Amino acid sequence: MERLLYRMTEAAEFLGVSRSKTFELVRSGVLPSVKVDGCRRVRANDLRIFVDSLATEAA
Repeated sequence: MERLLYRMTEAAEFLGVSRSKTFELVRSGVLPSVKVDGCRRVRANDLRIFVDSLATEAA
């Protein structure tokens, strides 16, 4: 079974950017996130949607 939620550091690895850049993307609203008991997480589907949106912006 695929994981549904990723820690910020894991999301950063997935995207190939720094942890601070990932937090910047979340703060700006570009990358959605959720809180689980005060811990910030990024949904797997939101990571895919974000990456797919980069391809359309570059075109």
